[in-house]
Order: sequence, then structure tokens, then C-alpha cells
Amino acid sequence: MDNCGCGGGGCGCGKAQEAEQSCGCGGSCGCGANEAQEHKHEHAHEVHSTLQTSNLKPATQTIQVEKVKEDALAVYHRTMGEIEAMPVIEKTMTVCPECKLIIKGTIYKDGDNVMIRKECEDHGWTIEKYWEDYDMYMKMRNYNYYGRGFDNPNYISDTKGVNCPFDCGICERHKSHTGLANVVITNRCHLSCWYCFFYAKEGEPIYEPSIPELRKIFHNLRTQKPIPANALQITGGEPTMHPNIIEVIEVAKEEGFDQIQLNTTGINIAYNPEMAYKIRRAGAGTLYMSFDGVSKRANPKNHWEVPMTLDAVKKAGISVVLVPTVIRTVNDHEMGAMINFAFNNWETVRAVNFQPVSLVGRMPTRLREKQRITIPGAIKQIEEQTNGVIGKEHWFSVPYIGGINRFIEALSGGYGYDMSIHFACGAGTYLFLDTDNKIIPITEFLDAEAFVESLQKGVKQMEGKGKFARKAIALKTLLSLPKYINKAKQPKSVDVKKMLLSIFLKKDFASVGKLQMRTMFVGMMHFQDEYTYDIKRVEKCDIHYAMPNGEVLPFCTFNVFPEVYRDKIQKQYSTPSKEWQSTHNDWNYSQDKYMRDVKALEANPLYRKAYGQMIDYFALPVNGGKGVANFGLEKFEDKKEELSVLEK
Repeated sequence: MDNCGCGGGGCGCGKAQEAEQSCGCGGSCGCGANEAQEHKHEHAHEVHSTLQTSNLKPATQTIQVEKVKEDALAVYHRTMGEIEAMPVIEKTMTVCPECKLIIKGTIYKDGDNVMIRKECEDHGWTIEKYWEDYDMYMKMRNYNYYGRGFDNPNYISDTKGVNCPFDCGICERHKSHTGLANVVITNRCHLSCWYCFFYAKEGEPIYEPSIPELRKIFHNLRTQKPIPANALQITGGEPTMHPNIIEVIEVAKEEGFDQIQLNTTGINIAYNPEMAYKIRRAGAGTLYMSFDGVSKRANPKNHWEVPMTLDAVKKAGISVVLVPTVIRTVNDHEMGAMINFAFNNWETVRAVNFQPVSLVGRMPTRLREKQRITIPGAIKQIEEQTNGVIGKEHWFSVPYIGGINRFIEALSGGYGYDMSIHFACGAGTYLFLDTDNKIIPITEFLDAEAFVESLQKGVKQMEGKGKFARKAIALKTLLSLPKYINKAKQPKSVDVKKMLLSIFLKKDFASVGKLQMRTMFVGMMHFQDEYTYDIKRVEKCDIHYAMPNGEVLPFCTFNVFPEVYRDKIQKQYSTPSKEWQSTHNDWNYSQDKYMRDVKALEANPLYRKAYGQMIDYFALPVNGGKGVANFGLEKFEDKKEELSVLEK
């Protein structure tokens, strides 16, 4: 059987163990080549995807991916003299991608690109794209600010964190509290996707903490000061493979988490819809679900199962965030189509959170250059694919929200949930689907920048004032809100002014739910790798992993340096594979792997409705009349074939 585009096994082909990072790129090309072959063939232009079916021969697909324009790669191939002459934006500290030595880095401007360069005495220069739009970088940079960090850090270092990121724990140097806590409850997974950070491979120990261990982790997160962790993402591996997943959610709820997400492929829920009800009753309200494209070729991971998953969670009352890992030349051409798919399922799908791929691990330079995509690179492609309906001017950096947070804090007089991550880590926008199906980005009718500036002025005026004086200043500030709203452009279905006033003055957060009824949040979160590593970013990270040993770690230390943190710590709490097998009914790795019956899945009415009856919202006259790129609508045979397959 051929290896698939997931690096072997990611699509259900069962070849995960044979691929196992054979080519040095972690299986990224799906070609099975080893390092000695040095990728001499053009695997970056063609990815083979084999789908194993339970009752049919393997169905082989060939993904023809776009060739990266040579001018986009020119920034990598200048002379060092040319590079060192480029305008410097700022200095930082980084790491050598080969030996992990902490070294100096320079962030600089090269045309429209923002680049990072660094030199290791032993391994020479590394040049990498940091952001693919200089103007957007400088605009987002204006929102940068420092958060509070921790009053009770897990780790007090003798060096005061000077060896960041290699003396992490989290230490007193960290500048953001936990915005989203990740807790791994198993490293077992039914897929073997090449770009995944980790899963248990053949012969590796199994990490699956007990309920008491997980309760301890949850409790540790909830005792953080001054702001306890409030949002939790239960992750893996594939968390639904944990035999006590419902109890895990219940324990997290008992420990006080208000928001609980389940990071999943959704496949197990597709086949066990009753699980969705149990998950919801236990306390998880959101599925953070992988979704790498609308087409089969872009999303061999769970394309066939997604319709069944969406149906199950809709009935159970669970919201969904679609999470595409975006890889240039592989699935970046379908980002607009993914947003359109989300709108087709707006009653369930509340957000699409794109994650430009983090190229962790050793990887051939040429392949890395071609697959690299950054936040603005993705945003500009969305603008092109949606014919300008969602433009780059509609996006804001995540710490933009900090201005709103500080206003609420000043009004209440207490600490509040903060989002002080580095401006280059994430971006987002809200899209409204109006009653006439017009798509309206929030910044089309709200002058968001001027609005936050107004709030900041209010914050300064409230400093040192009493409770009633603060309320009076807040009311005066908020009553000026209408001048920042263009009523002619705002959605007809929403009274934005009334809703925002309810949120700020009455703390009526049910209004947020109403806001999202026909609203789609579209976000970007770009995690770092050894090539792009910027220590200024990691010390502001607010997406943290919590471990059984009490450590809490930023995402980009936990996953970028697995030999120092993730794998090392988890190994201490893992069970050797032979022991696990002996205590789990002769379990083996291959039993965990998912094998799909494509023909039966494609005959499912839910599948045919999801992919055969989609609306192209961007092609509607109210949205300009030009269709979204790579729409993805499928055509099916007549009903007779469908019925015969279902009967079998």
C-alpha cells in the first residue's frame, strides 16, 4: 500500500509505523524517502493520498498542489550582504534550529516581508519568514502590551528566567496569565497525521493520566493568581479514545472551569452520536475540531465523517470551532471555501480558527520554504479567494481585546480575564451573516480602532476614582459609542449599540451569545517552530499546557522542544507499551487506528447534503456575485445507487 499525504496512516491507511519520519521532514511529503535521498524528486508539487477502506481496495488520490512563485522565495536566497543591509525592525533572542543554543536574532524588513535572521557559530545562518506583510505587522504591533503574569508562578528560577525557554515552568519572567489551558489526557490517536505535534507510535509508551492525576492538574490551574485559569481545552492524541472521557470532563467542571473545549477529529462522535449528548451534559460546550479543507484531497483526515459529527453535536447543543492546519501548496487554496462551509453550517459552527503550520523538527530547507505560510500570508489569500469580501483591513491582532478588558477592569475595580499575547501570535475578525445573507465584517460598520482608543481614555480618567465616579465615566464613554458605528452598514438583524451597552454596563454576557447566532469568528493562531522562534513571543504566551508534575508550560516551549519538556515529562508518567498491552486485553497500536469505508460514507444522506447542497454565499449578488475560490460542491449519482449501498 502506498504511503498517504499524512505521512502514513493519517487518512486511515494504517501505514503510520512504516513511514515514521523516514524522510527527515516528519513524513511531510508522504514520499517515503529517507534523508540520504535528500528529496531529489519534486514531492512538494505532488502529494499522494491513499484511503484504506474496510471492504474495498485502497482508493488512491493524487493532490496536485500549486507551485510556489519563485519571487515569493527570493527572500530566502539573497546574499548575507544584501540581508544585513535590510532595515532592522527590532532585536530579539532566539534559538539555533540545529543545536538549540540561545542566540541573538534580528527581525528586519525585506520588501513587503518581515523576516528573522540568526547566526549560530557552529551551524551558520538561518533566514526565515516571520510575517508576510510589513504594513500589517506595524499596524498590529501598536496593540502590543504586557499582561500581569503570575503572582504565584510554578517555578522560581535562580537565573530569573534568563535561560528562557530552557528554564521554564512557568517562571516569574512570564508576562501573561493562562488564557487557555491545554491538558493532554492521552497520547493515543486513531490517525497518524504527519504535521501533528505528537501521538503514540509503535513501541512508544502510553501516556494516559488517571482521574486523580487529572484532578490534581485541573486544581493546580484553578489556583493560579491573580487570575485562575478559566478556559480549558482537553486534548491528546485523540481525547475521545480515553475510556473515561466523560468523567474527565465532569471532574474539570467540578474544579471550576467555565469553558471546556474538546480538541478532536470528531470521528468517534460521528459513529457514536450519543457521545455528543454525554459530552454536553458533562460540561463541555465546544468541539475544537480538525478540518483541513472542504475537498477530499485537502482534508483526508476527516472529510467523510465531518457531516455526521456536525449533525450529532447540533442535536446535542454543542458549538463547533473548525480548526484547519494551513500548509502552503497543500490546502491554502481552500481557506475561503472553508469559511463558506462554516457559513453553510452556521447554526453549529461558531468559528474557524486557521493555524498556519508550525514546521517543528528537522526539515529540508527547500520544502520548508515552500510550505511556510504566516498569518498575513493566509489573510491575503482569504482576501483573494473571497474576492475582497473579507479583506486584510478587516482583521485585528488578538491583544486588541486588551483595551476592552482594561476598560471592564477599571469599571469593576477588579482583575479580569486578559489576552496579552504577543501581537504576532494571532489575529481575528467577526463576520456577520445578515438576514439577506450578506456577509459583513465587523470593521465595515464599527470603527474598532477609534472605539478602543476611546475606552483607553476612559480607563485613564477612572484611575484613582471611587465606584460611582468610575460608573459615571464609563457611562459617558459608552454613550459616545454610536459615533463609532455606521448604522447604514451594520447588520439589519443586530442592534450593535444596544448589545455592547448590555455587555459593558449590565455585564449581560448572554448578549455575546446573541451576537454569535449569525456571526462567525474567523481567527489565526500561528505557533512557533525552531526557525521562527522569538523569545519575546514565548514569554507572552497565554496558551499553556499543564503537566502532572505541576509544571505549566507555554505552548511554544512544550511542543517546540519536546525532548526538554513534553516527551521527557510525559515519559515519566507513561506506561511501557508491553505493560499497557498486558493490562488492556492484549491491546496493540494497530487496533487504535481508524479504517474507513469511503463508499458507505459517501452514500450517507448527511454527507450528500453537506457537500452536495452547499450554498456559495460569496456568489450571491449581495456579496458581489463572484464565487469563492475552490467552492467544493460535489455532484452525486442518482438515488438508486445510494439506496443499494445503504442497504448493504
